[in-house]
Amino acid sequence: MSCCGGSESTPPRKSYLKVKKSTTYLSDKNSEAKVVFLGDAGVGKSSISQRFVNNKFSEHYEVTIGGAYLQQQLRLRGGKSLRLHLWDTGGEERFKAMTPFYYRDADAAVLVYDVTNIKSFWSLEYWVRELSEKAKREKLVIVLAGNKSDVSEKQVTTEQAQSFADAHSLMFFETSAKMGDGINELFKQLGEEVSKNILAPTSTMKERTSN
Repeated sequence: MSCCGGSESTPPRKSYLKVKKSTTYLSDKNSEAKVVFLGDAGVGKSSISQRFVNNKFSEHYEVTIGGAYLQQQLRLRGGKSLRLHLWDTGGEERFKAMTPFYYRDADAAVLVYDVTNIKSFWSLEYWVRELSEKAKREKLVIVLAGNKSDVSEKQVTTEQAQSFADAHSLMFFETSAKMGDGINELFKQLGEEVSKNILAPTSTMKERTSN
């Protein structure tokens, strides 16, 4: 998994699973949801989640082996609270067989591409098809994120991405994990949509994160 920018020379390897935050669960008055990040290696999935949870960004590139886990509490309209369990998946071809474990019972998915890499955009067709065929949620919230929007030389235009999002009924945001642009807006809208459609009870989420 990438951070935005930086070299893609042979990267260090992450452990299979890293829990970055405490797994203490909120009371039943608070709701929880599972969010999975999908997309090619190097597009910035880890960087987006790190910016959202820890407000940090690193130029250092690391490969996510299998999946990595973070969590963050999100305040929504009306005083509601939503605990997001964020599962960051490895984007390299060798890890694709593992990804159904993460998205099969997800409440939301964030499909990430790199606006400077057209191939990462073309790969989105695969992920849309995978979610359509294999995700268990009938009302899965899917967000399209065009990352590295701070870079001037783009290979994917905003219009191209918006057209793709419209064709597949996806929410769309351009983001920069490096600068922080669009990150909070993405998660706030994702959270509002999840809270309306497919909130998961706390007991169910405990079972998911322990599997």
